Amino acid sequence: MSISGTYECVTKTPMGDQKGDLTIVVDGDTFTGTNATMMGALNIENGKVNGNKLTWTMKMTVPMPMTLEAEAVVEGDTITGSVKAGFFGTSPLTGKRKA
Repeated sequence: MSISGTYECVTKTPMGDQKGDLTIVVDGDTFTGTNATMMGALNIENGKVNGNKLTWTMKMTVPMPMTLEAEAVVEGDTITGSVKAGFFGTSPLTGKRKA
């Protein structure tokens, strides 16, 4: 099964649950996409694929500028991982494929 798709995700942050649609478009050992949340859409940068493991960064501007560092594993229709948000620490990410 392809990793490409849209996943309905929740990141449990110190500021509460952040819900979003994570869209992944795989091209060989790299990927692009977006993370669309209530705060706006963040573009995926530096997306790398190693088997079913993904790593990427996103540049957040609201509520403050920060580079988010993410990693996750896709198993079937489930994605689990974490997002590191600077001094806010690392927050767990979970989601299910919706498309």
